[in-house]
Parts: sequence; C-alpha cells; structure tokens
Amino acid sequence: MRKFIQTLLKFFAKQAIIKYKPLIIGITGSVGKSSTKEAIYQVLKKYFICRRNFKNYNNEIGVPLTILGQDAPGKNLIGWLKVFLNSLGIIIFPYKSYPKILILEMAADHPGDIKYLTKIAPCNIGVVTAIGPSHLEFFKNMENVIREKQVIISHLPPTGWAILNYDDEEVASMKNKTEAKILTYGLSEKADVKAVEIILDQEWENDKYKIKGLRFKVNYTGSIVPVFLPNIIARSQVYSVLSAIAVGIVLDLNLIEISESLSNLSPLPGRMKTIKGINNSLIIDDTYNSSPIAAQSALETLAEIKKQPDAKKWAVLGDMLELGVASRNEHLNLGKNVAKTGIDYLVVIGKEVDAVVEAAQEAGLDKDKIKIYQDSISAGESISQEIKEGDIVLIKGSRGIHMEEVVKRVVVKINDIE
Repeated sequence: MRKFIQTLLKFFAKQAIIKYKPLIIGITGSVGKSSTKEAIYQVLKKYFICRRNFKNYNNEIGVPLTILGQDAPGKNLIGWLKVFLNSLGIIIFPYKSYPKILILEMAADHPGDIKYLTKIAPCNIGVVTAIGPSHLEFFKNMENVIREKQVIISHLPPTGWAILNYDDEEVASMKNKTEAKILTYGLSEKADVKAVEIILDQEWENDKYKIKGLRFKVNYTGSIVPVFLPNIIARSQVYSVLSAIAVGIVLDLNLIEISESLSNLSPLPGRMKTIKGINNSLIIDDTYNSSPIAAQSALETLAEIKKQPDAKKWAVLGDMLELGVASRNEHLNLGKNVAKTGIDYLVVIGKEVDAVVEAAQEAGLDKDKIKIYQDSISAGESISQEIKEGDIVLIKGSRGIHMEEVVKRVVVKINDIE
C-alpha cells in the first residue's frame, strides 16, 4: 500500500512542478535542515508566495505532499482518496495561489533518497548545512553519507546556486561537484557571507540572569549589518541564519531587509527551545533528535549560559541512534565533551550509557554527579524531584529514546512543548 501511495504522489508532484514551474530551494545535511528551512522561509515569506515542508515532511512521502499542499491522512483510505483527488484538481485546473517558491527540506535515511527527491523536484538553489556521522546504520561509512548529500549540489543547472557551509570541510569541497554558481557562508574570514562578533546577550536582572537573545553582525562584500535574534540561544543557529541570508542575497534582497525579517525567527519545538521549568528553572528542549554534531553544539550552548550562584546545570542525554559501528566511539566522545562543560549533573538514558559514563568519569566528572536511567519516563519523574530554582536543564536525545517524556515532567505547561 505504501509503495502504491508513494508512486501516485511522485507522479502528481512531478506534474505540479512541471505545470507551475516554482523556484525550488532544496536543503540537506546531517544537522540543521529544519532550522535552515524555517530561517529561509522567514526571510522570503514577506516578498514571495512561499511554501515549506509541513511538520517533518522531508522524505519520499512528505516532500510530494508538501509540493501538492496536502496533509497525510495516516491509514485512512478515504483520506488518501481525497488527497489524490485534490492533487488531480491542482494539475487539471489553474491554481492561481500556487507558491512561486518551494522551500524543501530533503532528508536521506538511506542511499538514493536525495536522488529520488531531486528527480521529483529539481532544485534551482541547493543548500548544504553540515555533514556528520548520521544514519551510519544504513550508509555504513562517512564517504557514503557525503556522496548522498552532494547530490543536491551536483544536480543543479549552471544557472542555479549552491549555498555551501564554508566552515564544514566536506561541504566546502562540494564546490568541485557542481556547475552551479556558488555562495559560501560561515564564520571563516574566507566565507562569502560571514558572521562576526557573535554574543549570547545575557543581563543580570532582579537577582538572576536573563537571556536577551543572540546578536551578531553579518558581513557580505564589505557591507556589515547587525542581526538580533531575541528568541534564539544556540550559536549553531547562526549557520541556519547565514544560509538564509545567502538565499536572500541570491534572490536580490538587501541585507537590511533580510536582517529585519529574521527578528521574528523562533526555534522549532524540540530544537534548542527554552521553556519555563518547575521551581523557576530553565528547560532547554532539544529533544527532536540527536547526533554527534548536534549534541556537541547543545553542550556548548549550555556551557555559555550564565546561572545564578547557587543554581545547577543539568545535561540530560539520551542515546544517539543509527550510528552503526561508530556508536560506541561517538558516545565515548559525548562523555568526554560533557565533562568539559562544567555541568553539575549528568543524566544518561538508554543502552549506550556505559560508554558515556565511562568517558565522562575518565575526563574528570565525579561519579556522584552522574545519574543513570533505562527509560525517559523514570528519568523525568526522578529529576523533577531534584530540580531547584534557577537550575538550567538541557534535555537531548534521539527520537527513539522519547526524551520529550522527560520534558513533560519538568516543565510548567505541557502546551509549551507542543
């Protein structure tokens, strides 16, 4: 049944692209795809009729549904019939409000995924975020991951644009794999679109630190414009914002317009989102997924946030899944990195906890500061009894570990995480 649905969606989506000829922006990478998609949409929506992926519709089913403007009805056969009838209508009849630009996040869980998606929706602009060890259970090694991700660049026409992360060596080297024009972004002085003077603005107010937001300046060909992101705390988000700025430049927007449009950018649920926790604590919900690069970035943000003198910092970490043979080494690296952040408590959940704990203790973290749980529910119930006023709690792990269950037990309002 799934194969039949996939085939029909592919046909209808391709016909929609042929008929309406939207400009297509494709986004891929190991981390930061969704945040980049949202940042690009935030930059462009004021000036163009745009559509980006709904929810996490970034695979062989979700991307065609996005192109067709349809929602997945699950296992409802009548619902799928309506989807196909609506799709047929889009193709047969003029649809004047069809988007001029499609912003499509393209995920790759298995070899061949990006090629499949770009066959449906050939891109005019390709954005690559960063490459790291993810889905190695299916790709086996990093070379295969790189080969898969670069398809979004190699298929571009000479009139297209490749937007590449200059700071990621594997991504930057993709400039040799495309005939398209190239615009790079990053923190490096050699990047075309670069961020300088990045600070997490924090002020002491009413006997506690208050996070104002992330500030930096963007430099493009000597033009420098300030950017303020009041809803963002993670420096890693600067890369998403820079790639969005690069896309705006390619589409002839000026830097001031782009900067102003980004002021309302907010993190997606489960992606470094700050939430009010129990006992006036601060919860950093980064539970959507996890990978070595993303986990390291989250820990760096936790280390940067200032706390009250008597408050504690917690790192609540679940397993990073789908790493294949690299899993143990990556969890050992995670444990080493945790110990360097100056946290007060490490909470580990899952089957790879031994590696994380082993490395953290070898790196100097006291065993009395480590708490081990086999599931997220028991972990959440336990630490909810220990979190004190002013504590800062980072919660991160792969989807399969269900780290959102921890969040539910330590936040003030459940609605804040939905």
